Amino acid sequence: MVSLLRGFPYALQTPHSGYHWDGSDRRFFEGWYYRVTLPECGQTFAFMYSIEDPTGGKPHSGGAAQILGPDDQYLCRTFPDVERFWAWKDALGLGHWGTTDLTQSPTELHPDLFDQHIQQGYQGTATWHQGKLSDPGSGQTAQWQYEIQPVYGWGDTDRPQQSTAGWLSQFQIFEPGWQILMAHGLATGWIEWNGDRYSFTQAPAYSEKNWGGAFPQRWFWLNCNAFDNQPDLALTAGGGRRGVLWWMESVAMVGIHYQGKFYEFVPWNSEVHWEIHPWGYWQMQAQNAQFEVELIGTTTHPGTPLRAPTEQGLIFACRDTMKGELTLRLWENRLSGKQLLLEATSHLCGLEVGGPWEGVWRSQVE
Repeated sequence: MVSLLRGFPYALQTPHSGYHWDGSDRRFFEGWYYRVTLPECGQTFAFMYSIEDPTGGKPHSGGAAQILGPDDQYLCRTFPDVERFWAWKDALGLGHWGTTDLTQSPTELHPDLFDQHIQQGYQGTATWHQGKLSDPGSGQTAQWQYEIQPVYGWGDTDRPQQSTAGWLSQFQIFEPGWQILMAHGLATGWIEWNGDRYSFTQAPAYSEKNWGGAFPQRWFWLNCNAFDNQPDLALTAGGGRRGVLWWMESVAMVGIHYQGKFYEFVPWNSEVHWEIHPWGYWQMQAQNAQFEVELIGTTTHPGTPLRAPTEQGLIFACRDTMKGELTLRLWENRLSGKQLLLEATSHLCGLEVGGPWEGVWRSQVE
């Protein structure tokens, strides 16, 4: 069958869009993140998918789907059967079947066939996302179908797209790997949450992924593409303490897409500093020869605990809110001094901390 789901502008496909598992039985996970933000009603839907030890038969083998819904509500459904997971090796495409009357091997389905035959499960690509989930324990239910029009991958729109963690991320040097798949896109369709339908046209959408055989000790994340009066602006920033071969390092980055240009602040081209509290306050500064950026994220919301793949399997290991306050300032360094290029705010910023925390984490202090 000719795929109806692959219609993606290849120029915007990022490195690492495909599935990374090499078929070995080493400890391994891969996770994907899709998000749609609805500025009109001030709500966000974040979908998180994961597969662990896909060889099967291991203590942590299995998949899961989590949703952070309106007002940071939470839904989780596990998929123990790794044989019902599928993913493309050469492009973004994945799915997991739970309850179904189909006996065939799992694969992409025409959206109508999926709707007819899959009672529990999901499928997603760079341009399409749909699923049905229910949690018998909490009674939460969700269904969704929407198209995605990619706007920004990860890099300048007229150049090859970049690895978020640099070219070395193609090797098993940094674990886990991290890739922003689509820094900004436009979603059109609907999401039902506990029977309430949210319909949307060209709503801000985002996707990213991570993978590997090791896990960060702790991390933080700021993400927003729904700014006040700035529809052509997308931010992703984050950092973590991760493994590099046989040692650990703390690294962080800031990436901004604005009016067709990519502003990248990473350890190999910039100085990046941060002050992150256990909850409620995220502050980052980064500068290179050309530009300087400052981010301040705050929230008074309590946030929602989420599960994440860890050495101990999929457990509650991080806390998120999609109702963070954010201020972003970007300057250009000129001969005449610093020139403010952009100042933007949002009240729909995604904020996250993960791993064990002991007090404030500052970049100068390990």
